[in-house]
Amino acid sequence: METQLSTNPDETDELLEAQAEIRHLRETTLILREELETKRFEKDAAVQQTTQRSADEIQQLMSTATSLRDELESIRFEKDAAVQQAIQRSADEIQQLKSTATSLRDELESLRFEKDAAVQQAIQRSADEIQQLKSTATSLRDELESLRFEKDAAVQQAIQQSTDTIQQLKSTTGSLRDELESAQYQLEEEVQKTRLRNQNEIQHLKQTVEKLRDELEAKYAR
Repeated sequence: METQLSTNPDETDELLEAQAEIRHLRETTLILREELETKRFEKDAAVQQTTQRSADEIQQLMSTATSLRDELESIRFEKDAAVQQAIQRSADEIQQLKSTATSLRDELESLRFEKDAAVQQAIQRSADEIQQLKSTATSLRDELESLRFEKDAAVQQAIQQSTDTIQQLKSTTGSLRDELESAQYQLEEEVQKTRLRNQNEIQHLKQTVEKLRDELEAKYAR
């Protein structure tokens, strides 16, 4: 009976740890409550200070608005005076532009006359140049016919040379194709050997990993 009522030492330690943790949580709660009260007091003080600053700023803004209103009235007066002055300057400038337009109109008429004379002179020069270009075109046409004949002869010669070159290239291509097929066969052989080596190595690595896994599991099982 006494054995059943005895306390396990491990349970006693856990109970003491729990009680210590409860005391610590109570102390922490008390500290946090005091800190919360302090923060609330600081917040209220900050709100009061902010309210006072806002009232001062509103008073300052009202004073600024009054000053700006007075300045706006002054600017409006100056604007009206400037508009009247601009209207007078525009009237003077319009009169000056009218005089300039008359002078330009007279100059335009003079330029039109000079232009007509220049056009007639240019037409005559163009006619002379056209005649000269026709003669040049005839000479060039004859030279072109001669060049075409020479070109045809050169093309025939180039075709013959190309035919010889193509025949030679075909022979070279056949030799290269044979060499390529031989190289491909050798490459495929080497690839097969490499693949077989890789498969053997992979199999060996798998067996090694499996063996290490078994050893690791046996070690942790112990």
